Amino acid sequence: MNGRRILAWLATPALVVALTSTGGVRPSPATAADTAPINVGLIYSKTGLLASYGAQYADGFQAGLDYATHGTGVANGHKIIVTERDDAGDFAKASAAAKELIGSGYKIIAGSTSSGVALQMAPLAQENQVLFISGPAAADGVTGNNHFTFRSGRQTYQDVATAEAAVGSVKGKKVLVLAQDSAFGAANVAGVQAILGTERGAAVSSVLVPITANDFAPFAQKIKDAKPDLLFVAWAGATAGPMWKTLDDQGVFATTRVVTGLADRASYPFFAPFESKLTFLSYYFYQAPKNKTNDALIAALKKQGKVPDLFDPDGFVAAQMIVHAIEKVDGADVNKMISALEGWSFEGPKGMETVRASDHAMLQPMFIAKLSGSEPQLVKTLDPASVAPPSHPFK
Repeated sequence: MNGRRILAWLATPALVVALTSTGGVRPSPATAADTAPINVGLIYSKTGLLASYGAQYADGFQAGLDYATHGTGVANGHKIIVTERDDAGDFAKASAAAKELIGSGYKIIAGSTSSGVALQMAPLAQENQVLFISGPAAADGVTGNNHFTFRSGRQTYQDVATAEAAVGSVKGKKVLVLAQDSAFGAANVAGVQAILGTERGAAVSSVLVPITANDFAPFAQKIKDAKPDLLFVAWAGATAGPMWKTLDDQGVFATTRVVTGLADRASYPFFAPFESKLTFLSYYFYQAPKNKTNDALIAALKKQGKVPDLFDPDGFVAAQMIVHAIEKVDGADVNKMISALEGWSFEGPKGMETVRASDHAMLQPMFIAKLSGSEPQLVKTLDPASVAPPSHPFK
């Protein structure tokens, strides 16, 4: 991470006055704002439960910044200076970091690995009138929160809509959501209730697990007692492996159909004993999209001995959005940057994406996958319209 970190600085260059060699004509002086660097705060989970996701996001951001600026780190003459801060998944730390950077004149903040942090950072951005690009946080409440808040990744509704496309009709069936007792978990329960319950006619219930839990046997028993026709699992972080092993050991997979998100690459080995028993919705795996932007992300990480993981696209797209906004505005006027991003369609690593103007939802393709051995295989690509969340215009 150290190689990626650039210390922020505030430039106050003097007016530049150039004289012709003949002394005949004095060109108009350029102001400091014409070429001033633009500072960007990157606040995300470098440590804590979601640190692995944060690392993917940061890797993707650097790759996206290089791609969007053609390796220069400069957008329309403005050097982009990036300052990283660790929130460790804690809003108090995120808020303190944001206020420090905003107080130093920063107009652009990106990050929030945790949904709980993102949901509280959005009002902070509005209060201070700075551009906030959230990601990888998936909570639906980030979309439509306020004019200053955007997202660079998917949201829970798109996950659930993909799951519904993968499993087919659930009308009249019992669907149980297993999730952590967190903002991310609550968003998934609400999303499943809205889509599979209210819209599709399933009877939806949930089992919520404390985020600090490490004994999952009691929750596995609750699932078996409920006898659902479909188990929707929404999980994030380092406890995924023990949780999945417990469900397998307790015989849950023999009693119900299970659909879940294909998580980061570190989770693949945990699925090996029962991969044929699961249906996977997928936000991203690097073998799925076929486009030049994804090729660029793959090439950038290959130089570091890595391959793209689940949340590299969130960072990559955040950088694309920031560079686009700066180029269109020729500076960091927040209201103008907002206008530049609204309605923008572009090619991200996943394919064609669009920032919906009405609520800043990120419309994007999603994938259905299967695991075979140690690598995922693409089953189907869902176009952005088929999984688009309902519009929630700003209040």
